[in-house]
Amino acid sequence: MVQNADVLKAVVPNEAKGLIFKNEQDPRVTRVGRFLRKTSLDEFPQFWNVLIGEMSLVGTRPPTHDEVSCYSEHHWKRLNVKPGLTGEWQVNGRSAIKDFEEIVKLDLRYQNRWTPLYDLEILWRTIAILFAKTGAY
Repeated sequence: MVQNADVLKAVVPNEAKGLIFKNEQDPRVTRVGRFLRKTSLDEFPQFWNVLIGEMSLVGTRPPTHDEVSCYSEHHWKRLNVKPGLTGEWQVNGRSAIKDFEEIVKLDLRYQNRWTPLYDLEILWRTIAILFAKTGAY
């Protein structure tokens, strides 16, 4: 990202609906940043969060501070489990999901279906998606 990206966010059009921010051609992202996003290498530092126990490999989509500050009552349920590097949102649409309520539904579905075997399934599906290079920008 360029310097002052958080300040510039206010002038970049949001292509998403609800509390998330998405813009496929976000002008705040540098060429290196686009490469990192497209290859999902920008997620690699989150492994540190997994190692120190703040995140899990599979879980709900990590919330941002500005999202949480606007949560309605039903949104809080998605935080009943640790956020994960991957999850339902990753394997069922990734960046193509532009409606925050759809992400919430996927996160709650994950919580209802959770088993260790289901986590393994999501991990395998994530690896397949990463090699197919689909859904990231």
